[in-house]
Amino acid sequence: MIDRSHAIAVVKGGGDLGTGVAYRLWRAGFHVLCTDLAKPLVIRRSVAFASALYDARITVDGAMAQRIMYVDEAVYTWQRNGIPVIADADGRSIAALHPDIVIDAVMAKRNTGTTMQDAPVVIACGPGFTADADCHAVIETQRGHNLGRVLHSGSAAADTGVPGTVGGADVQRIVRAPIAGIMYGRKAIGDIVKVGDIIAQIDTTIVRASLGGVVRGLLHDDVRVTENMKIGDIDPRADVSYCYSISDKALAIGGGVLEAVFSLRERWQSKG
Repeated sequence: MIDRSHAIAVVKGGGDLGTGVAYRLWRAGFHVLCTDLAKPLVIRRSVAFASALYDARITVDGAMAQRIMYVDEAVYTWQRNGIPVIADADGRSIAALHPDIVIDAVMAKRNTGTTMQDAPVVIACGPGFTADADCHAVIETQRGHNLGRVLHSGSAAADTGVPGTVGGADVQRIVRAPIAGIMYGRKAIGDIVKVGDIIAQIDTTIVRASLGGVVRGLLHDDVRVTENMKIGDIDPRADVSYCYSISDKALAIGGGVLEAVFSLRERWQSKG
């Protein structure tokens, strides 16, 4: 039987930014369930709760996430103060759980199916959503002055297609697939690389680093990728510790979600 002693929040998308959202909610005492693809397209795997779908469990900044196969198993993870993660591309766990809060943190730059009918409070992160039409609030995810801001009307800034600047690099720090095929890493997250080092391969095609620094993110092996798809991230600051803690951006977005959740508390506290 599902424990209703705590408010239940479902976070769609367990990547590094969705993990920041889930972490903030978990720290505030919510029962959190993360959903993702069966083979998540997660780059920053060392700080992504979705990695539990590959490795059974992962601990990020003291929060333990554990893979579950069925929604009913969530209660056992919550009893251990953990965060259950389930492969659920279709949102079936939302229909089964009837959560108080749903957060779309898929970061697809478009709405892939979230509606205001999913829960008493529905929050979306990033562009592709309109507050008071697709959801109750939108959180700005673009780096800059408005990062983490809560919008109760309108939409987040449109995607620029240019990654945020980290350590003075933007486009250069992103590793992309030169062809379509199956991805295999040749370096590990946390490895220091220099320009020209082999960091991955797509089938038999070699992918080299175009920037020196630390490998902050890399797709899991045996994932099928498309041409020009993002497969890795190199941080020129070369601080290995950044690979293993939730980023400032993820925490800012998570803080925005938490603000939105409590600003809309009357909706989920009066549920039922």
